[in-house]
Amino acid sequence: MNSETPVDVVLIGGGIMSATLGALIKQLQPDWTIRAYERLGEVAQESSNPWNNAGTGHAALCELNYMPAAADGSVDASKAVQINEQFQISRQLWAHLVEAGALPEPQNFINVAPHMTFVRGKANIEYLQKRFDALKDQPLFQGMEFSTDSEKIGEWTPLITKKRNPKQKIAATRIEAGTDVDFGALTRYLFDDLVKRGGEVHVNHQVTGLKRQKDGLWRVKLNHLVGHTPSVVKARFVFVGAGGGALALLQQSGIPEIRGFGGFPISGQFFRTTNPKVVAQHQAKVYGKAAVGAPPMSVPHLDTRVVNGEASLLFGPYAGFTPKFLKTSTWLDLPFSIRWHNIGPMIAVGWQNFDLVKYLVGELMAGRTKKLKALQEFMPTAKMEDWELITAGQRVQVMKKDAKRGGVLQFGTEVITGADGTIAGLLGASPGASTAAPIMLDVLARCFPAQMKGWEPKIREMIPSYGTKLSEDPAAAAASLAATARVLNIPA
Repeated sequence: MNSETPVDVVLIGGGIMSATLGALIKQLQPDWTIRAYERLGEVAQESSNPWNNAGTGHAALCELNYMPAAADGSVDASKAVQINEQFQISRQLWAHLVEAGALPEPQNFINVAPHMTFVRGKANIEYLQKRFDALKDQPLFQGMEFSTDSEKIGEWTPLITKKRNPKQKIAATRIEAGTDVDFGALTRYLFDDLVKRGGEVHVNHQVTGLKRQKDGLWRVKLNHLVGHTPSVVKARFVFVGAGGGALALLQQSGIPEIRGFGGFPISGQFFRTTNPKVVAQHQAKVYGKAAVGAPPMSVPHLDTRVVNGEASLLFGPYAGFTPKFLKTSTWLDLPFSIRWHNIGPMIAVGWQNFDLVKYLVGELMAGRTKKLKALQEFMPTAKMEDWELITAGQRVQVMKKDAKRGGVLQFGTEVITGADGTIAGLLGASPGASTAAPIMLDVLARCFPAQMKGWEPKIREMIPSYGTKLSEDPAAAAASLAATARVLNIPA
């Protein structure tokens, strides 16, 4: 398929980011032509696959890494509040699309799962108390509870306290209105609706070339992996939402904005159980504290998961290392990503993160018995026969230049856009999928500034809080939470 007529938008990658951007553009500019290309046989098979991510619906309700203690012991709620604000934007978009008939009944992709934190030991309890005090009066964190009472915590989730040493000091927080999101299902539904509205989704198509022509159009070379048929598509705008594969494609594009960026891949495993007797005793997402040197994405958590309507429990992640940037790619990804402009920052990051390297080596050497012991610290009654190890998705953390340190390892997401706004891409990981809507709105604002003013009324129809901060308006926050909860059939 060699198309002479340029496509308005080409989406590279069949994950939640491309799906969200496609959904937004079709709502805002229904006459634009959109084509999505995914190299695998189905969409949502890498990071958006429900078994390849934690599926928490990162709202910072329970993730302690968004509020680390400062050197003086104080805690700052600003990042947690910011991430919750972003999650509310995604939540508003999903609710709008459900009401518009673009998404099916919400229980197909979002379900109730209280969000909890759990810590042990005096110092951690003091920290959790400070975190609770900093968040309890925040408009978007209303309903948060704190307890050091083992009996009370056991009422919230029995598996945490059952057969635990009664002398052990523990504490937990809980917000009952937490959610579990199946981003794989959500991605598929968004792409299905995109096709219904005239868009195209092509699977088994790998992008093999990405070059900007003199006329300003992007020349996208493709290989249909069934039959290995090459083709070329010209595009006015390209979004690279290829997860771990985005770095290589952005480097290939030649845009100067990608210079200095590198990627540090981290793999992982989860324990999973589908034993109904075990699953029935735990209906929550419970996050703990990360080990010393562990990356934030490796914070241990015991999660209720609902995938294809079936409940299970997941514990982990157990981090590891492989040079692959995607679960289904090759071991050459990391060495082939090295360029003269990013080798300095990558070396600097290696020197500065010895604790991380030490942690990853320890995780790689840990056997099944040691992994079970980590689970038993959360769930004392865990038995080996109830749990299976599954391989999680690859995460590629951003490494980039830093004036003071030479290079830094960034835990989060980074939007890269070309100066002329004709190309954008996304690097990084968590909170990722949960904040897809605000991230894609940022892409639109940076790449289509001339259209944004005309789009704003429709954006505000889809996302009523757009351009404001719910955290600064308790009444607006309460109204938004109630409205989206009603549509999505979850607690307010």
